[in-house]
Amino acid sequence: MVRLLISTGEVSGDLQGSLLIQALQREVERRSLPLELMALGGPRMQASGAELLADTAPMGAIGLWEALPLVLPTLRLQSRVDHVLKQRPPDAVVLIDYMGANVRLGHKLRRWFPRVPIIYYIAPQEWAWRFGDGGTTQLLSFTDRILAIFPVEAEFYSQRGAKVTWVGHPLLDTVSVLPDRQQARERLGLKPGQRLLLLLPASRQQELRYLMPTLAKAAALLQQRDQSLEVIVPAGLASFEKSLQEALEAAAVRGRVLSAQQADELKPMLYAAADLALGKSGTVNMEMALRGVPQVVGYKVSRITAFVARHFLRFRVEHISPVNLLLKERLVPELLQDELTAEALVQAAIPLLEDPAQRNEMLEGYRRLRQTLGVPGVTDRAAKEILDLTKT
Repeated sequence: MVRLLISTGEVSGDLQGSLLIQALQREVERRSLPLELMALGGPRMQASGAELLADTAPMGAIGLWEALPLVLPTLRLQSRVDHVLKQRPPDAVVLIDYMGANVRLGHKLRRWFPRVPIIYYIAPQEWAWRFGDGGTTQLLSFTDRILAIFPVEAEFYSQRGAKVTWVGHPLLDTVSVLPDRQQARERLGLKPGQRLLLLLPASRQQELRYLMPTLAKAAALLQQRDQSLEVIVPAGLASFEKSLQEALEAAAVRGRVLSAQQADELKPMLYAAADLALGKSGTVNMEMALRGVPQVVGYKVSRITAFVARHFLRFRVEHISPVNLLLKERLVPELLQDELTAEALVQAAIPLLEDPAQRNEMLEGYRRLRQTLGVPGVTDRAAKEILDLTKT
């Protein structure tokens, strides 16, 4: 029996964890190896077959001020998980993104179980957003292997002494077969001539507050310009659904919110049918790029967090969207902090909706991006590496 612990947080981590769990199950079946999976994650990982020790999907926050409400719940969660792990030590640990919590967990588990391999899969994007002049590569002190999803990530950690395997980007495994656009439009109930705008505001609670009202107002302005524009908002978590619906109503947007379950089921259809997406920065930008959906990206944190990051932590980044970071160019429009207004979103969106040349330029950039991400079979390669490193 092999006992694995997989730890992640937030909606995107839960998705990637679920895909990895499915790959691990395929690999242990090939090896005729009994497997016990414990997880810190969310409902998708649980549905894929892991024993959920704690639901961390709602626990993510970016910023000092934004994280304060999560301190006590996080401490209670950690105490409960610590007790379980001492009673049932893992044979290997897999950490997925979720920088702060996973770094603390990694240090702790290295002290408790010095011989247990710790693998970081989808490491934090330190190569893109390090603070000040130095690095924040604390994970090198406890990680036995990094499974990198970007070539630049593999190079970054290799140069700093880590043992790294580049496996490719896991989203490649989910886009090998795209639904037919016309069939997708019919499935979503779109009429001929209607265009579809996706709003993708949140994988964290704070993003609902800082991003959704502005995205909704932009959607309303675009609908005033084009009465046929349909708006759909997929909910990342069930707890987001009510707030998303209230934001649409407050902005007088004609649209619908899909439940988290509906969003999971219809995701390929949404991406195949969409004409444009307005959304947050993050993994969802890569999904849009791989699905060929033009997009405008926005992001905002509290004024306190922004001030501290700029003036005390010397946070500097040339781009915030992973698409732009990897291409090293501003392919996707980005609007940050005070730049993020409904009017600015509309000005960036109109060319992508109405100018075929602008749209095709972005789609061509997406094609160049895809060529850098590897080949499908990513999660299967990651699962094989993990089990090869596990002492059985």
